[in-house]
Amino acid sequence: MVSYLGVDLGTQSLKALLVDGGGRILASAAAPIPMVPNLAPGHSEQEPHSWLTALRRAVAEVVRQAPEGVRALRAMGVSGQQHGLVALDAARHVLRPAKLWNDVSCAGECAAILAEAGGPDRWFHWTGNHLPPGFTAGKVRWLRGHEPERFARIAHVLLPHDYLNFQLSGQLAMEDGDASGTGVYDVRARAFSHHAVAAVAPELERWLPPLVPAGDPVGRLRADIAGELGLPAGIAISTGGGDNMMAAIGCGAVEPGIAILSLGTSGTVFACADEPVCDPAGEVAAFCDSTGRWLPLGCTMNATQSTELARELVAVPLERLDAVAGAAPAGSAGLLCVPFFTGERSPDLPQATGAWLGVRPDNASPGHLLRATMEGATYALVRLLHRLTGLGVPLRELRLTGGGSHSRLWCRIVAAATGRAVTVGMHADAAALGAAVHAAWTERRQRERGLRIVEVVRELGVERDLRELAPDPEWSAVYEERKAAYRAAVETLTPLFPRLRPQ
Repeated sequence: MVSYLGVDLGTQSLKALLVDGGGRILASAAAPIPMVPNLAPGHSEQEPHSWLTALRRAVAEVVRQAPEGVRALRAMGVSGQQHGLVALDAARHVLRPAKLWNDVSCAGECAAILAEAGGPDRWFHWTGNHLPPGFTAGKVRWLRGHEPERFARIAHVLLPHDYLNFQLSGQLAMEDGDASGTGVYDVRARAFSHHAVAAVAPELERWLPPLVPAGDPVGRLRADIAGELGLPAGIAISTGGGDNMMAAIGCGAVEPGIAILSLGTSGTVFACADEPVCDPAGEVAAFCDSTGRWLPLGCTMNATQSTELARELVAVPLERLDAVAGAAPAGSAGLLCVPFFTGERSPDLPQATGAWLGVRPDNASPGHLLRATMEGATYALVRLLHRLTGLGVPLRELRLTGGGSHSRLWCRIVAAATGRAVTVGMHADAAALGAAVHAAWTERRQRERGLRIVEVVRELGVERDLRELAPDPEWSAVYEERKAAYRAAVETLTPLFPRLRPQ
């Protein structure tokens, strides 16, 4: 018996998943992660020590559930929320709370960086990407301007999953997938851009850790940490990657033609590609994946984050979401949600706010509001899916994942809004599963150098429970009109967003 452990460091919780060599789930656990409270709008932070606390709790539960499986552990991998900034001093101690992917407080700094660099086109030439406020680079510059004393003490810059890898292995390292979301990485050269790094902060060059190639271990599990966690010392730690990179593996999107639409806290649409897919408009990020290919990806800031807000407003528990929202008709009787509640990345509107439009007495109900929110978040993602295919990314199959995909109603809305069958049945914790698969691939590659990730995906049964959900043609007809209304609403509201956001 052999086993592999996948860990997913999310925004709301950390999840751990133990699988055997045939992909059978031996144990799973989750532990919540608190946010730093009472921050100003646009700021989003967590204490890295809270990630370690959650890791201990989740792994302890895995050990309790499957002690024999843990004794057979060969390797582990870490998936993590992208773009966050973890700054360490020379003693490798955390300097401040990590600024997260949805922290858009550095919008002004990103604009300044681009202006100093010669404009967005120059940045695109250097990196193959634009520089949205969510990326790590703007956060580094924000620290320089707002917390100069801390900035002066920085010795190392890591991403969230890199920080967990450091704690597990003692090694400071990055990998291409997550690194491509820093904003200073050239996706075509698969290396950091010296021009972009210098434009953000000249010191950043020496703060960035080395890049470890996909499929090579970042290190081995330290004996002291192994004893603390109850895991075998010396097991391989794969490079892991960003949560989207690991979710792609956990959903089987390791060959071109398969696209993933993820309904998580944020919403993402991404696909495997054999070469870089660079979007001059900046709507699609030209990420690398964590297997040696590329992962063009579009991201919205508000998916289940929107439905959670709406549920709180109308006091509907999660287990009642489908029943209450499903009582409203497709199109929500004209109620339209623009779900930019925490600003938006695609389109690039960090000062945006959310809105429900078209409220009338006949649609002013909890069900209409909830369904309209699900539909609005879907329209935003369908827009990005069209952008992805418009850039030449092949699409033969669309798979749904993320917490929102647990809702059958939401899956039906996506099918109807895209006008195509969607594949459902991915494992609920696709990123954690992907991290476990990545760990298995990495560990086996040390003996089988030619082993392809697609072979490990199939051997571990990632695709065994998939099924297809066809679109409802009546709903699709309604959504064609409502998608047009959504586009018009966004265009109309865009000039007003800075005025609508409270100062």
